[in-house]
Amino acid sequence: MTRIRSAVTAVDRRSLLTATGAVAVSAGIGLALGAGSGSGEAAAAPGSTAPPALPTPRTGSSATPTRTGPARTTLESVAAPRDTSAAFRRLDDGPGWRRVVREQLAAPRSGRADRRTVLSSFVQLTDLHLVDVQHPVRTEYLRSQKLSGWRPQEALTVPGAVALIEQVNAVREGPATGAPLSFAVTTGDNTDNNSRAELDWFLTVMSGGRVVPNTGDRRRYEGVQNSAERLYWHPEDALRDTDKRLGYPRIDGFLAAATRAVNSPGLRIPWYSTVGNHDGLASGAMADRSGFLAEFAVGSKKLYGVPDAEAKEMLRLLSKGGDPAGAHLIELLRRSRRLMRSVTPDPRRAPFTPHDYLRAHLDPAHAGAGPVGHGYTAAHLGGDTLYYTFPMGGNVTGISLDTTDRGGHFTGSLDTAQLNWLKRTLKEHRDGYVVVFSHHNSWTMTNTHPDPAHPGGARHNGDEVVALLRRNPHVLAWVNGHSHRNSILPHGSFWEISTASHIDFPQLARVIEIADNHDGTLSLFTTLIESAAPHRTDFADLSQTGLAALYRELSHNAPGSTTAPAGKPVDRNAELLLSR
Repeated sequence: MTRIRSAVTAVDRRSLLTATGAVAVSAGIGLALGAGSGSGEAAAAPGSTAPPALPTPRTGSSATPTRTGPARTTLESVAAPRDTSAAFRRLDDGPGWRRVVREQLAAPRSGRADRRTVLSSFVQLTDLHLVDVQHPVRTEYLRSQKLSGWRPQEALTVPGAVALIEQVNAVREGPATGAPLSFAVTTGDNTDNNSRAELDWFLTVMSGGRVVPNTGDRRRYEGVQNSAERLYWHPEDALRDTDKRLGYPRIDGFLAAATRAVNSPGLRIPWYSTVGNHDGLASGAMADRSGFLAEFAVGSKKLYGVPDAEAKEMLRLLSKGGDPAGAHLIELLRRSRRLMRSVTPDPRRAPFTPHDYLRAHLDPAHAGAGPVGHGYTAAHLGGDTLYYTFPMGGNVTGISLDTTDRGGHFTGSLDTAQLNWLKRTLKEHRDGYVVVFSHHNSWTMTNTHPDPAHPGGARHNGDEVVALLRRNPHVLAWVNGHSHRNSILPHGSFWEISTASHIDFPQLARVIEIADNHDGTLSLFTTLIESAAPHRTDFADLSQTGLAALYRELSHNAPGSTTAPAGKPVDRNAELLLSR
């Protein structure tokens, strides 16, 4: 591999002093609607204080052994079915995805590989959706109207995410330039049900430690997968449920294994956090101000099924964004009391507020490889703001936005205060380069409904953000997720890079390397990676690694799963050229 001069290394060395001196500061509905939109498929594209310097990556032993073989990217191989005609398609090593040079914004010049200086090298993780599958507010019953409304793989999100962390640790350097990965950034929907338990799982997976992905009764599973409801996959019995009719296997011991402790090594590089709609709203869509859903979440009742007519009407409302306050869901739950079953109550299922989200990130126990707060500082607590800047190396600044409308809705937007802050911040960094990070992408920032907590306040859509970024030629890229689909769009002066989720197949993250070609152009290299779990599964292997492999294979076979989230070749591994 060609070794290219890197401006990142110098930043890492300088930042060590700052890092070591840092002061410690003490499925939901989105599924039924389709990933990030009202469709059932992955949606296609059409003031804070100065941040700390970039910390030095952590060294030392990890909680669990990491993969010992050479780190693969999707350039070499991608999981693919052995037999596409099988009812349940088993995965194996498939051909890789080649890198595509995209010239819409600049022409490639010969010899650029020999001249390059690397400005930044990092990895984006998005839409992990760590799920408490036993959470009472979940609306799995909408699956009666849309099979994609509940995923058979959901119980394995934690071991699946840990395997992704192991792969990031194994990759270590950018596959295009050889520059060390300096940091990771999440772009939202880190949790699924806006639950405190899920938030703790997410922070522990990212920073290292032991996670028990179980709530309620510590001795037994109380979710839909042993409910005798034929609507859901029952892995441990002979019930001819919906998924077994589609070829899903029986796997004895699955539920006990899925709720067993998982050990995460944590990322060995610093990481930054961005918030998504599932991290701030009930089921990623509803802002209940009555307190009913919060009380129901920690209570002793759960609804496993409703009449088809009820499910149909609920899905219709939610698909149109017609229940931002959760009033219709609350009414459904109130009139369905007789259909509910008893479950073990658990206060850890309570929703977390933006303030809770900040405090959890600022907890030194979750510092991991740093920085403490993962982008957030104590200054954010005063106004519960969830946007900030951070150093990316090589005179590049990252801007992390909060695109969730706290008034409710699964689509996104910015309020006026944040838009004005973004304008000021872009101006302050006009002498360097900027990369913007958010959860929602430009085509799903369409929610301009006013926030009831801020009457009269305007919301600003994706078109306004694109126009603003185009007026600032030092912006190189807007990196996001939400739609669970790979997409890379040129916007005249910058690239919008949207990455598929890690809950739906093909379960990916993306390495991004930024290099100055010293010929009037920059290159942004994007390389997709899978988790460290092997492509081939063994139904008898219920180890942590075996579950992570099974997580991928179950997602490939999930009803409604298609190849669309992978995107086209131009949306995957690419060299994106820019004139500068």
